[in-house]
Amino acid sequence: MKSKTIILGAIFALAMISGPAMAEKTDITVRVLSKDAKFLGTSIGGARVILRDTETGEILAKGITAGGTGNTAKIMHEKGGRRAELADESAASFKTTLDLDRPRMIEAEVYGPLAQPQAAHAASATQWVIPGGHLSVGDGWVIELPGLVVNVMEPAAAQKVSASQADSISVRANVMMMCGCPITPNGLWDANQFEVGMTISRNGEKVAEEAMSYAGKSSTYSGEMPVDGAGVYEVIVHAYDPKNGNTGIDKTTITIE
Repeated sequence: MKSKTIILGAIFALAMISGPAMAEKTDITVRVLSKDAKFLGTSIGGARVILRDTETGEILAKGITAGGTGNTAKIMHEKGGRRAELADESAASFKTTLDLDRPRMIEAEVYGPLAQPQAAHAASATQWVIPGGHLSVGDGWVIELPGLVVNVMEPAAAQKVSASQADSISVRANVMMMCGCPITPNGLWDANQFEVGMTISRNGEKVAEEAMSYAGKSSTYSGEMPVDGAGVYEVIVHAYDPKNGNTGIDKTTITIE
């Protein structure tokens, strides 16, 4: 009887040793930072976040960043130093808690801004995460998203105009940072430093390039599209920051009859 008890005890101990490890709760906070600007939050539709195990492809969590664009003074500093934190509680984020039983190489894939699909970009990064090794302190996991939001407001898409009515068409566009932050002359994001223009094609053939200038209203640029006969005109408006290469486009079409 005693030997049987010893054997059963040994079997139980072996099962405990060879059984699955206990999972630990591991907090992860992901923030999406607009290049040269602030965080993508609720005001711009947020950014979609997917956390994926790179080895198995398993999706571990997904959601959308929510909250504000963050503290301007903390983010747009010039002498913050290598350990300066960018985020505070006002900075938009996606937060989740994973149950990890082993170290995993995790990919964070982000896409946004969701409220401006014509301007949306994707970015991703990978990082080892160990059970209980939280990625939620300080800034959390920050992924930078390049681009500029460009939104052609005038002319309306698919508008039809008689060739006899005008020899040019007014083009107006809204240009913002990816976080929705405004561009103004001599502002934090200086309208004077951005190159904004349009490329014009008629019936699929490029016919002109025209510059656009600040239109006196926050984030608004305007210019004139020359009309040279009937046809379907495509207008591609671009915005470019020569300081860092940040670029965004939008396009529309207009029919001249």
